[in-house]
Amino acid sequence: MIGGGVVGTAIAFTLAHRGVDTVVVEAESDLGLAASGTNSGILHTGFDSAPGELETDLILRSAKIRPAIMEALEIPVLKCGAVLTPKSQSDQATVDALASNAAANGVEVSIRESDGALEVPGEWVTDPVAYTQALAASAITAGVIFVTDTKIGTVTKTPQGVQAISADGRQFDATYAVNAAGLFADEIARAAGDDSFSIYPRKGEFFVFEPEAGSNLDHVILPVPTKRTKGVLVFPSLDGKIIAGPTAYDQTDKSDWSVRDEASAEILKKAYGQYPELEGLNPEASYAGLRPAGDGCNYLIRASSTIDRLINVAAIRSTGLSASLGIGEYVAEILADSGLFLGDVQLPLKGDRRKLKQRAEITDSPWWLRTARYRESIRITSEESKQ
Repeated sequence: MIGGGVVGTAIAFTLAHRGVDTVVVEAESDLGLAASGTNSGILHTGFDSAPGELETDLILRSAKIRPAIMEALEIPVLKCGAVLTPKSQSDQATVDALASNAAANGVEVSIRESDGALEVPGEWVTDPVAYTQALAASAITAGVIFVTDTKIGTVTKTPQGVQAISADGRQFDATYAVNAAGLFADEIARAAGDDSFSIYPRKGEFFVFEPEAGSNLDHVILPVPTKRTKGVLVFPSLDGKIIAGPTAYDQTDKSDWSVRDEASAEILKKAYGQYPELEGLNPEASYAGLRPAGDGCNYLIRASSTIDRLINVAAIRSTGLSASLGIGEYVAEILADSGLFLGDVQLPLKGDRRKLKQRAEITDSPWWLRTARYRESIRITSEESKQ
């Protein structure tokens, strides 16, 4: 497994609990410190996803199995639900359309009689890094080995399956390999001679507020979505903050995790309109995530065009956290169809997350601050190395 974000870890978790010996190779110093650790942490139900698409199917599939797994692994969660309140007749038409879409997807929603608001009780908020680490800790109890600080340089076909060699010369031989490298999934594919897709970073910026005493936001506030993005959300975090975002800014630099100066103008006015209690408050922090968007593709999950035992899992843009467990099952089925033996499903056991903590100064912080600090440390180190 190349990639230790939430998607790669969820696939490893799924395979391990079907008796598959698995090694996860992660380029960063810990798990979930890239796109997986810089998102909203919202677990989406798929109420607004287009029926019949692979992304939708995997979000819905994940939503069915996720509650039991989260309970078994004691993953922190706010079961707060979400509300989209219309502010015009066109908004009300959108609400009605979303309700019909939710019904087509089998997702529970209701329209509030008092103001026509759409209520989605299954939208929850979690800590995406804790979520990733909990899956990883459970996977370890089932035999998975995690190798961090290891960037894969080449991937080749062998008589036995696949061989990956790291930039520092370490060799990994496997019967099958999965490329779940997020922003760098296209680079791993090209290392295997497959240039059939490309990934670019779509930046999502967020602002974090300390609510005033007595203020109690107890649900996710949804905006009216557009064809391109869900828009600016306002939502509570597990550590008692209020977060507003994200933006959706396409860029080419996969190493630029900074929050743009323009982001405040793009978010704050919309956030104040969504939740007026934020007006007059200054954000105490901000952070940015880079979503791995596909150039002309979305949820590309298939065997490599050059190595049939290498499965590319790419362009999992913004719903990877929500769909991760469904993606795990889907990839397991692809591997089984290509000849991998899967045993019976084993009940997941809670693992010791402390074994995964390699950077205590990061993992002991709130998740949104944890990854922001990590990215800042990477930036400073990079600048110092250039001087």
